Amino acid sequence: MAREIKFHLDENVSNAIASGLRARGIDVTTTPEQGLISASDEIQLEFARSMGRVIFTQDTDFLRMNQLTANHLGIVYCPQQTKSIGQIIQGLVLIWELLTTDEMVGHLEYL
Repeated sequence: MAREIKFHLDENVSNAIASGLRARGIDVTTTPEQGLISASDEIQLEFARSMGRVIFTQDTDFLRMNQLTANHLGIVYCPQQTKSIGQIIQGLVLIWELLTTDEMVGHLEYL
């Protein structure tokens, strides 16, 4: 696997987060850009897995899905309205800098 984590942002995540990560040289896709608006959470997670991406979400359904299966390349979760966009970007950058793709496989990281 590649050393650097690539992220996929779930549909309820602000585009400003994608822009902030891209400005820092981090590879990011978003649900709207990939034509996955209204796709189920399972499809979102499968897309991220198939593209070699860790999914970032603010949707609690992904917490339940993580308990049911570890068949994913990583989930980063942040509760809605608990952190600013800048704090979320900082947290994702820290994950990108410190963790490897192998360390994220089947792992749930909280921001």
